[in-house]
Amino acid sequence: MRGPGWQLCKQLITRRVHSSSYALKEVELTSVRYPDLKRGPFGRLTDSDVTHFRRLLGAERVITEDLDGYNTDWLRSVRGASQLVLRPRSTEEVSAVLRHCHERRLAVCPQGGNTGLVGGSVPVFDEVVLSTSLMNKIIDLDTNSGALVCEAGCVLETADAYLAERGFMMPLDLGAKGSCQIGGNVSTNAGGLRLVRYGGLHGTVLGLEAVLANGDVLDCMSTMKKDNTGYDLKHLLIGSEGTLGVVTKVAISCPRRPACVNLVMLAVRSFEDVLSTYQFAQSQLGEILSSIEFMDGASQECVVNNLNMSHPLPGHPFYMVVETSGSRDTHDEEKLSLFMEEAMQRELVTDGVLATDVGQIKSLWQFRERIAEALLGDGYCFKYDISLPLNAFYEVLENLLYSDGNIHLNMTTRDFDAAVLSKIEPSLYEWTAQHGGSISAEHGLGLKKRNFIGYSKSPSAVALMQQLKTMLDPHGILNPHKVLPDN
Repeated sequence: MRGPGWQLCKQLITRRVHSSSYALKEVELTSVRYPDLKRGPFGRLTDSDVTHFRRLLGAERVITEDLDGYNTDWLRSVRGASQLVLRPRSTEEVSAVLRHCHERRLAVCPQGGNTGLVGGSVPVFDEVVLSTSLMNKIIDLDTNSGALVCEAGCVLETADAYLAERGFMMPLDLGAKGSCQIGGNVSTNAGGLRLVRYGGLHGTVLGLEAVLANGDVLDCMSTMKKDNTGYDLKHLLIGSEGTLGVVTKVAISCPRRPACVNLVMLAVRSFEDVLSTYQFAQSQLGEILSSIEFMDGASQECVVNNLNMSHPLPGHPFYMVVETSGSRDTHDEEKLSLFMEEAMQRELVTDGVLATDVGQIKSLWQFRERIAEALLGDGYCFKYDISLPLNAFYEVLENLLYSDGNIHLNMTTRDFDAAVLSKIEPSLYEWTAQHGGSISAEHGLGLKKRNFIGYSKSPSAVALMQQLKTMLDPHGILNPHKVLPDN
């Protein structure tokens, strides 16, 4: 095993076992890997169902062959056995599809970019996959308020590029931005690299439209930042992981794009110095600080070796990435340069590299954003994200402290190993609960964490969630075996 890898604002702990090249193998079926899972009392797909969907959508948008990409998650850790993928182009088509599935009791797995990390975006058994990838239109941008309205299948990077041309930006940034979709981001309440500056989706989503299990369209679309009328139903859908409804449109508040963005990668000798540097950055950079991340040498070694990348600051035990964004180039660059100089004078930082143009910034971010990809080169990745009170962080593997209390723990083995899994779960969740933390800070619960929800939510809260699920989806067809615990 190699040393811990951590990340500030989404800290990363990396444990690597068997550092060797990894050839992709066919992923074991989820129903085999998790033998205690039982298929729910759902209908079985028939030729008549397929014919109905072809009449509804057209033959080219009803897929019955080469479904491995839809059945297998990005981590290649779970694989379903769906025999049918549907690709609607409109809310009306989603409504018609779900109405039929509700009547026939056919289970449905809503799927966006399929970049989820807890098994929530792929079928468990033979659920019909409902892909939103063709619902990818940008509908409107209010340049006065910054409210963007788009369909659920709009890719995050595409939306950000559209906004950039008009002087705005998405308040969300993820390593998977080139393939993840806005609807999936909302459904999983994705956090991302800009959380420090712009907050989470519960604060930036202004409105949404979703289709319920029976085909009814729930219209909660609004572009107003203030609307204090009745229950705010959109918050039920944000983070529900497709179990309460299928998000079809989103209105999101987008900030003005900063005129000046700078990024610095720092080499740090100890974790104590990481914490001191973090506090120093907050005090010195203040209003222009937009992101700060922490990684250790093992995670960077993984990126370098498995992705064949050349590191700008090789051989250090800890690293930090600090991003600033503001309105005046000279002011921000001077402020960041002064921060670096003083951090080195205080011996908090041993080395650093500054990026000021778009290409350099993108290149440096790769060493943070591609860690998850690099870990797959080792084999199977046991991936966890937990949040903890700040005063408990140092207790986790000689831990960390940071702004949102969110830590990402990754352990890799050459292949899936049930014995390793049994040593992690539920011990990690028990420890987290004892320290008042959450078993999922960002990724959601999906399939893998659903039965551990009790470590973070009270029995009464779980019971109410189950009641809401029954009310909105009485047959339980929407993304079954996800989020809520087995009965």
